[in-house]
Amino acid sequence: MDLVVFDLDGTLLNAGHSISPRTGRALVELAERGVAFTVATGRSLHSARDVLDGHAFRLPQVFRNGVMTWNPETQILLRHNCLTLAEIEHVITAILAQDVSPFIATIEPGDRHGDCYDNRYDNRYDNRYDNRHCIYHPPVTREIERGLADYYVRSGSLDVKPLAELPADADIVGISAIGKRLSIDRIAALIEPEKHLIAYAGTALQGRDWRWIDIHHTDASKGKAITRLREELGATSVLCFGDGLNDLSMFAVADESFAPASAGEDIKSAAGTVIGHHDEDGVANYLAWRYSLSID
Repeated sequence: MDLVVFDLDGTLLNAGHSISPRTGRALVELAERGVAFTVATGRSLHSARDVLDGHAFRLPQVFRNGVMTWNPETQILLRHNCLTLAEIEHVITAILAQDVSPFIATIEPGDRHGDCYDNRYDNRYDNRYDNRHCIYHPPVTREIERGLADYYVRSGSLDVKPLAELPADADIVGISAIGKRLSIDRIAALIEPEKHLIAYAGTALQGRDWRWIDIHHTDASKGKAITRLREELGATSVLCFGDGLNDLSMFAVADESFAPASAGEDIKSAAGTVIGHHDEDGVANYLAWRYSLSID
């Protein structure tokens, strides 16, 4: 059995950050033919919800670069390797040292349920969908940081709150920042010696000297989450599609890896095959060829 795994932004999604009609038809036909597929994305569960709904995604899905796995069938959300207090302090200190604002992503239980544990992986999980996904940040003064905060508010999928309101017992799943290239590169350099942290960075605005950075626990990666899922499903081969540094851990454990033509040269070099552009249905066109789909 093949297990097909898609990154979202820059890979499965088009430039409008949505699934095109052609790609949607490909996904429905894959499901009808019994091909197993899912997503592994840096997005949170709630920010991906509207994108995935109606496109036959039924298997467990990987969010926040492997920090969270959501099973839509059992309605269980696993949280893998959230950041410790010492790691949080290290990251925030590194970000503030560059005069950049940290955006702290948490997941907090809703009012009607508590947490449980999965003894197989010693991971905390919730058996309801109504978790609160929150972003906490200090007061921001730069336009680009205000834009990021406004984006979270507009998405409607995250509560955005002042850093002073961060609960002491919140599970912190990642910390992000956006700023000038030099500042972000310095943050990445400060994080690099910490053996339990990994930082993913990229260009924030095309043609401008702005970069973003996301920081997570090293034991929470797309690759490790997909390896667990592979074992649970008994998949004989894994095909992964991705366009970013956070997809390299998937490429490392996949039997076949694919990068869209729009990916950076380093990602295309790491992939086994380069397919069409993400804004030209590159993934759907490849799937149509491989599985003889009738999506035209």
